[in-house]
Amino acid sequence: MSVQEAYAEVERVTRREAKNFAYGIMVLPRGKRQAIAAIYAFARRVDDVADGDLPSEEKRARLEELRAELDGDSAHPVFVALRDARERFRIPREPLAALVDGGLQDLEQCTYADFDELRGYCEKVAGAVGLACVPVYGSDDTEHAMTLGIALQLINIIRDVDEDRRLGRVYLPQDELAAFAVEELAPSPEFRELMAFEAERARTYLAEGLRLLESLDRRSALCVGTFAGLYRETLDRIEARGFDVFGEKPRLSTPRKLAVVAKGLLP
Repeated sequence: MSVQEAYAEVERVTRREAKNFAYGIMVLPRGKRQAIAAIYAFARRVDDVADGDLPSEEKRARLEELRAELDGDSAHPVFVALRDARERFRIPREPLAALVDGGLQDLEQCTYADFDELRGYCEKVAGAVGLACVPVYGSDDTEHAMTLGIALQLINIIRDVDEDRRLGRVYLPQDELAAFAVEELAPSPEFRELMAFEAERARTYLAEGLRLLESLDRRSALCVGTFAGLYRETLDRIEARGFDVFGEKPRLSTPRKLAVVAKGLLP
């Protein structure tokens, strides 16, 4: 498989699996768009293994295989594209390996005692994506790239409370569940108060993380601002529904997503 064929495949994966991400990277120059898609496709493979139906031991083995292939010569399109992207943009190995660490952590840990513990997990599964992407954007602002990744993961956690519960995972910190007297993950005044608290923290992280834009060229800033804006709008819709995250997930229409992109294009 040629490098360009590999890039075409990872871009298809991104369009299919990561709608918010895909709308952001569509504004990037081709080379940067391809590299970000390669990073996403690798992260997707890690998630698919960690969240899949295989026995835990087989999941661990497959995750370690993914880690090993970061230094290997796999002909799989994800690794063909990722090797080329890493060489072109000097994407470090460490954040990609951290994604594997996050997948392994999901096999070992189902609850988090407090936010400090949860933040460590978010750094692996989402902050690491920011660290992998930031050299592609042409910046060295790793601090705000990490913070932005954490912010997006916190929004995912709010959105996916019920889905994660069905997987046997509770990412909401246990001490905060206790502080708000939430005894079960179900609609209640106490649960809504807790989620409002979680949403405020996510917005604080998002605002701080978006300082990354100050170090980016216009198209890279538009990319990051677009997918961050889509995440913010998702959070706004969850809040408008009274934090009822137990029904159908909020989905932004294609015209609404394009409106977010268009807003970023305005001077």
